[in-house]
Amino acid sequence: MSLELVVDARRSGVWLALIKDGKLIELHEEQGNTEFAVGDIYLGKVRKVVPSLNAAFVDVGYEKDAFLHYLDLGPQFNSLNKFNRDTLRGKQNVSDLLYFKSEKDIPKDGKISEVVSSSAPILVQVAKEPISAKGPRLCAEITMAGRYLVLVPFSNKVSISQKIKDPDERKRLKELMNSIKPKNFGVIIRTVAQGKKVESLDQDLRNLVEKWKKMHENLQGAKPSKRILGEIDKTSSILRDLLNAQFTHIHVNDGELASNLKEYVSQISPGKEKIVKHYDGKIDIFERFGVNRQIKALFGKKVPLQSGGYLIIEHTEAMHVIDVNSGNRKGASGQESNALSTNLEAADEIARVLQLRDMGGIICIDFIDMHDRANNKDLFARLKEKMSNDRAKHNIIPPSKFGVVEITRQRVRPETDITTAETCPTCNGTGDVQASILYAEEIENNLKYLMIDRKENKVTLLVHPYLEAYFKNGFISRQVKWLFKYKKWISVRGISANHLLQYKFVDKNKEEITL
Repeated sequence: MSLELVVDARRSGVWLALIKDGKLIELHEEQGNTEFAVGDIYLGKVRKVVPSLNAAFVDVGYEKDAFLHYLDLGPQFNSLNKFNRDTLRGKQNVSDLLYFKSEKDIPKDGKISEVVSSSAPILVQVAKEPISAKGPRLCAEITMAGRYLVLVPFSNKVSISQKIKDPDERKRLKELMNSIKPKNFGVIIRTVAQGKKVESLDQDLRNLVEKWKKMHENLQGAKPSKRILGEIDKTSSILRDLLNAQFTHIHVNDGELASNLKEYVSQISPGKEKIVKHYDGKIDIFERFGVNRQIKALFGKKVPLQSGGYLIIEHTEAMHVIDVNSGNRKGASGQESNALSTNLEAADEIARVLQLRDMGGIICIDFIDMHDRANNKDLFARLKEKMSNDRAKHNIIPPSKFGVVEITRQRVRPETDITTAETCPTCNGTGDVQASILYAEEIENNLKYLMIDRKENKVTLLVHPYLEAYFKNGFISRQVKWLFKYKKWISVRGISANHLLQYKFVDKNKEEITL
């Protein structure tokens, strides 16, 4: 298995595509404005305490107040609140908790009105980004995530990822952390810490303590509503959480960003910085690695399956609904066997699509009916297996007697929504087509203007792959005729991200030539 990260730096932001064995499994957009991202720490102000919800609404600077439930305060809320209050008043001058006197933990079944009061400043962390008409979801259990560890202030507990099964390794890691962690700091040991040396874990712990120190410095003298500490960008967070021996390449189309990523990779995984490559090819980076084609196929309402079947994905305010269809698939082994094969293939693709689109909430999947209970059991096991690598928390209910599987999946960020339907460029969606429009002739006229009147030296034509074939195919293609006519070779490249009749001319610097 191989993992590749393709980073497309654009003017509007950075797009990240995670590719596993040639298949697109994650797609992220990192815009210039990264406020209210998961992990950001804010000094907010309590606007309203609502006892009926056992929750409070907090102003963190977003247009809508953020939501904070009592269960998200964390057991050590009183200690954090005291630290926050004393820091703002100038009484807590150091970030070190060695001599900090912790407060009593709050009860699990307590009331928020007993620990939180209106208009009070409160230190919170973003747990869910703003989604739709809702503001951010907050928690008051501040944590600092690193490569191997998660630092939990005001706790002395050492927890270990359940994915680390070896009892000897669990014992080694726990004893190690208890010997090096600072007082009044708890630690969660992540899965990637398995087998790592003391130096690596100690350095990661030092970085997290330094991050806590920076947060304390920013908190001094701050006033609500202010971001105290921002999470690292998505590119770095993906590398921090996923980078392992299976990563084979990281392709970046921006030289400066490539240098920054090399430096970051060398810090978190020395020796692997060589996998970061600066891509400077003529073809768009997402086009070169087949990302655009997969986006077109996987983000539409209809998602095709290799066997000829397809998925229909509908989005509503309350839930997502997925319908599995066999399409033109034909099987000689009977209806039940054919249904099982299609359902198993659909389960693989659904697990991929849920992660790729970051679909959250309630998801109902209507698989093709199967009468054999053993087949339904195999389908359920296949879906669980394929979703086991999904980093979002999820629950799967076995197929009902109607063949419907229900899934709840954690919704942390807004769903990645890319419109793949195209408005007809000929009629602009009106349905009326002008009979005399000849796009190929229009392109040739514009090319003649550029080559003869403007005397452009090096021109490349970017078109939809269908038009590319029209200009390139034939014993003496139109592209060859242009060579004889203008005494210069005109490159023609198909771009699958283009609309059917969308085209443009670019120069040798890949800048668009305006007509």
